[in-house]
Amino acid sequence: MISSRHLHQGPVSVTEYICGGDDDRAPVQHSRWSLSYVRRGSFGCSCRGRQFHLVPGSFMVGRPGDDYVCTHEHHDGGDECLAFFFAPELVDEVAWRKPRWESGAAPPLAELAALGELAQAGLAQAHDIAIDELGLVLAGRYIDLMAGDKRSSLRATPAEQRRAVRAALWIEAHSDEPLSLADAAQAAGLSAYHFLRSFAAVLGVTPHQYLVRCRLRKAAQLLADQERAVTEVALDVGFADLSNFVRSFRRAAGVSPLAFRRAAKGDRKILQARIEGAA
Repeated sequence: MISSRHLHQGPVSVTEYICGGDDDRAPVQHSRWSLSYVRRGSFGCSCRGRQFHLVPGSFMVGRPGDDYVCTHEHHDGGDECLAFFFAPELVDEVAWRKPRWESGAAPPLAELAALGELAQAGLAQAHDIAIDELGLVLAGRYIDLMAGDKRSSLRATPAEQRRAVRAALWIEAHSDEPLSLADAAQAAGLSAYHFLRSFAAVLGVTPHQYLVRCRLRKAAQLLADQERAVTEVALDVGFADLSNFVRSFRRAAGVSPLAFRRAAKGDRKILQARIEGAA
């Protein structure tokens, strides 16, 4: 018995699959480019005339049009996977060595597993993790590792530097809106992957990291200057979830939004405690 739950939709989509392991799957065909992270359990997969055995930390790899069969022979207890699906245009750009993206499996590799766990934590706890960005990084690292090398660091040209600065200002101006990586890349006139790499190379943070920091800075301004409910502040600056805002603000400022408001009004005990805690 297999159950699925869609966790994120977009150019990078994420679906959770849980299989009880009590039966084998019928032959199916990969319909999209995919990397499926095995979170728990194990299973076998046969495709392209080869047999693969996947364990926690492995990735099942899908290439559109390839047939595959999953089985639990020699594997008891079922399995759980977090599947990343990639739009073709993203793969065209990221997978510069497409022959390396073959249906089958990638062994448990620390770099890939860390990204899989980061996505799992973000999706489960509503952390400020941009799945589109994380998915692109995951796809790029998979290609690099399978090719046995790394791409050189991007050296931004003067034109790219100016474009990154303009993009940052655009994000700042629209930070209260539900922006995606694709939105910002389109505004910059770049593909999503090149925009992500050039923006990070120039400014030292990803577009989503910069977006969150813009929202937190504006929230601090509102908390300091206005008697507005924390929920209202969170929504006004672009956070869709109050708990996510509170967690992000505390992580950035070291205090809760309410404590920050009290400190902004002159409660020096909060500031003193913060200083002593850092000592």
